[in-house]
Amino acid sequence: MSGLKLLLAVLLLLVFASPPARAGEPEEASIETLRETLRTNKKALVDVNLGLSDEEAKAFWPVYDEYQKALSTIQERLLRVVEDYAANFSEMSDEKARKLVDDYLAVESDRAELRRAYLEPISETLPGRKVMRFYQIENKIDAVLRYELAAKIPVLDQ
Repeated sequence: MSGLKLLLAVLLLLVFASPPARAGEPEEASIETLRETLRTNKKALVDVNLGLSDEEAKAFWPVYDEYQKALSTIQERLLRVVEDYAANFSEMSDEKARKLVDDYLAVESDRAELRRAYLEPISETLPGRKVMRFYQIENKIDAVLRYELAAKIPVLDQ
């Protein structure tokens, strides 16, 4: 099994091992499960799938750890937006809905800026193909986790 296939298999196993969502309300326990999954497994998944030499690893991991620390701040902001949505789901005002959309878009903008900001430092530690592979792995992990989060969050009624 190729590295990326293994990555996706592990992530899907983690995603589908979580309990199903209740109809009509975001699942708070599943959001916490996502947080823990991200914290405990992400570095190992990147490590297995990136295939670094000892020299590359020595240079890359400190930059990666710094990047993940900055990214975790952004991810926590996203989860706070989701928690705010959950808290206001049953009686969402137009004003609150607009604020949540603004907050969400600010988080997404900051995520893109952070990824761009770390392109150069990561490029200084890895050859171009591995830099691309790293960003692909990041995107795949992010996509699976966002899919799980989206599955737990009901769409607001009209």
